[in-house]
Amino acid sequence: MGCSATLLPTPPHLRRHSTSPFPPSPHLNRRNLLFLSTTLTFPSTISTSVAAPPPSPDTTITERVFLDFSICPNYFTNRNLGDDLSNCADSEPIGRLVLGLYGNLVPITVSNFKAMCTGSSGSTYKGTLVQKIFPGQFFMAGRQGRRDKGEVKLPLKLTRNVESIESKAFLLEHSRAGVVSLPLSENDDDDDLKLNPNYHNVEFLITTGPGPCPQLDSKNIVFGTVLEGLDIVTTIAAIPTYKPSENIRQYNDFAELIGDGRAKTARAIWNKPLKTVYISDCGELKVAKPTLSPSLP
Repeated sequence: MGCSATLLPTPPHLRRHSTSPFPPSPHLNRRNLLFLSTTLTFPSTISTSVAAPPPSPDTTITERVFLDFSICPNYFTNRNLGDDLSNCADSEPIGRLVLGLYGNLVPITVSNFKAMCTGSSGSTYKGTLVQKIFPGQFFMAGRQGRRDKGEVKLPLKLTRNVESIESKAFLLEHSRAGVVSLPLSENDDDDDLKLNPNYHNVEFLITTGPGPCPQLDSKNIVFGTVLEGLDIVTTIAAIPTYKPSENIRQYNDFAELIGDGRAKTARAIWNKPLKTVYISDCGELKVAKPTLSPSLP
């Protein structure tokens, strides 16, 4: 005779109660899963691509020019030189700079600068002054005005430079000595001259080091570099300049604050070299291979 066992329900007082704070999971059958698959959306793919960095500015050197610098010790005592400093009889040569220009990056700026070096613009840098030297930063040349004051004659055969409104023209930084730049924020041509419809900005600055000049970045157009003659740049940077006393600076600041126009006129001589440094010659250097290897920006 066989025996059979019957399972009896567990009495209520012996049942184990769940201590979980969460409600029991619902039972999922095929119908529930089908419903969830049609109502829930999941990303099909996870994007792992990273945006490519923007291309570096093209600093290929397409042109080379030279600038010869000299000192004329008797310029301010002997004004029989006519309107050209290059007639200085007892000129003291400083040396030559060879500049490489970034013609692919800023072709108009480079073309205009080269035209000023060769004289094809109807004007030239030859026989004009280095008008400002900022020790440890940069020096400036190419200020327009009167030739008998060693300034550049107004050039009439230059292309209108629209690169001053193009963002790519401001990508390079003034990160070291020997950077050649078209000054926009630092331009000190007379305001009346800038109102002339034939006006073209032909000033230029060259950084002297030893450190960078971040205050010039994004405000001025870097268009070249010194290839040869960094020692000449250092020599020019070491020439003494006029430095106003602290009292004069304070008086000038106050005059500017109250709108006295003489304040700007007085500042025009600040940082001027105490020696007559000028560009005694300039021109284009022809090379067998017109496009040179890219240089550092």
